[in-house]
Amino acid sequence: MDEREVGRRVAVILAADVVGYSRMMRADETWTHRTWQEILATIITAKLGTAGGRIFKTIGDGVLAEFSSAINAVQYAIDVQQALLAFNRGVSPERVFQLRIGINLGDVIIEGDDLLGDGVNVAARLEGAAEPGAIAIADTVHRMVQGKISADCEDRGEIALKNIAEPVRIYQIKPSAPSEKRSQDAPSGKSRPPAVAVLPFSNMSGDPEQEYFSDGLTEDIITALSHWRSIPVIARNSSFTYKGKSVRVQTVAEELGVRYVLEGSVRKAGNRLRITAQLIDADTAHHVWAQKFDSLLDDVFDLQDQITNQIAATIVPELEQFENRRSSRRTGNLGAWDYYLRGLQTFYDETCAGTAAAQKHFLAAVEADPEFSDAWARLGWTYAKQVMHGCPVGRDETLGKGFEAARKAISLDASSALAHMSLGTVHIWSNDMRLGLAEAQRAVELNPNFAHAAMAYGNRLDLNGHTEQGIKQMEQALTLNPRDPIRWRYMAYLSRAYVSINDYQQAAEWGRQAVLLRPDLPEALFRYAVCLAHLDRVEEAGELIRQCAELDAAYFARMSDWKPYEDEARNRHILSGLRRHGLIPSP
Repeated sequence: MDEREVGRRVAVILAADVVGYSRMMRADETWTHRTWQEILATIITAKLGTAGGRIFKTIGDGVLAEFSSAINAVQYAIDVQQALLAFNRGVSPERVFQLRIGINLGDVIIEGDDLLGDGVNVAARLEGAAEPGAIAIADTVHRMVQGKISADCEDRGEIALKNIAEPVRIYQIKPSAPSEKRSQDAPSGKSRPPAVAVLPFSNMSGDPEQEYFSDGLTEDIITALSHWRSIPVIARNSSFTYKGKSVRVQTVAEELGVRYVLEGSVRKAGNRLRITAQLIDADTAHHVWAQKFDSLLDDVFDLQDQITNQIAATIVPELEQFENRRSSRRTGNLGAWDYYLRGLQTFYDETCAGTAAAQKHFLAAVEADPEFSDAWARLGWTYAKQVMHGCPVGRDETLGKGFEAARKAISLDASSALAHMSLGTVHIWSNDMRLGLAEAQRAVELNPNFAHAAMAYGNRLDLNGHTEQGIKQMEQALTLNPRDPIRWRYMAYLSRAYVSINDYQQAAEWGRQAVLLRPDLPEALFRYAVCLAHLDRVEEAGELIRQCAELDAAYFARMSDWKPYEDEARNRHILSGLRRHGLIPSP
């Protein structure tokens, strides 16, 4: 019997369903099924990674997904609907694919990987209440996203939903096609990333002696953000001219020449401290990101470091995603920054097609601006990813291009953590574990808040035989950016590391979390199967292996002789569970 945990939690649930699917199936069953599978893979599933969501159930033409953030869920739904509008361009009316989407925040019952209960049922009923191509959100969701998303919400009042006891107040969002929206920016050939200003955090404690903490926190955030190269940050001397003044963010943006403003406050009450921070797009006055930090005031300097690191690790990826959405609405002549952002859109796609698309945009970025270090770094990384994914490219030639691009990035900016991370990744796929480790370590030294580098450093410590240290580094790095689009990969790396030291329970837990985030990827499935086989959970491991082989037979064949370590004994041990149960062939 499967003794999976049954419990409860509050979750954001998204329900989506294809409009007129039965009619389309009757007209052309083969085409309809194939097209729906394409949409499911390239739009619905592909966009989940960056949104922090997971699909927990698919039923024919319907999808149920869970998100930890209402803002992420709504923005994801908007992105999906806009992508479908683009997908349908030029298609005859009878072949247009439209979705109805419903989003609810509520209590759910956890049954293994499945979710049940009213929270799910209301989302499904909301989906049915939405117009074709629209998104219906519950009032609970609307309250959380109001003023934080760039979309018009139509109040449709309280509506009685089938089999739901109480009426639900519904708001509807009907996204328009990206090309229908006017961009506020007129990009030139050599576009550059927008800058951010960090205003002095306000001391709301009523105690002037606490001023040192709010000022120190502001200075630390400015310093930490300056380690990132993709988004410039305005120097302290300029930002602190606004200290103690009540000033509009638009005024700050105009005077300092920035697009984004980070502001916040510090409030102390007894031994408790609350810090709020919010990032604002000065063009629209919309909030890009906001967060509260509550803590006991035990060690003020440790607390200051902790909050600084978390803000710095989160802000720049949030800005890049926000800029990504802004850039995707542009048409016509694009500049280097726009090409770079478009490359980021598919950089984390984890497929050969997605990697090739990202590579094309990064190549366009360096052609538009040959001195754009970050674009060279990402370009080099895509060549390593092509080898990693087993894409149909010449290995030596591709890695040679990767080295060339990554070294070009370092020559342009030797202090770029991204450039060193890129070079180290190319070294790893050239089977030089030690240089791969050294470059990851250098990247972390240059920017301790770069989550990808911190995780890669931990992974490479394990690959080089420093497993205990590597595990500690990876688990610490996972706390840096809870919305990192490749968190699943590092969870999978942790599962391998724990298997190598015989801690199969912990390995399985990390493997399970990786699959929850990306159940569509063969890598996550295979690594979880490795863990379960060591625990003698043969039936579950076998099902994961079956799914993995079905998704990508070539990947499964390669992994049947997986050798992540230089130590052959460790390699044999990793796969020994699967081989013992006959789930992969013996060598």
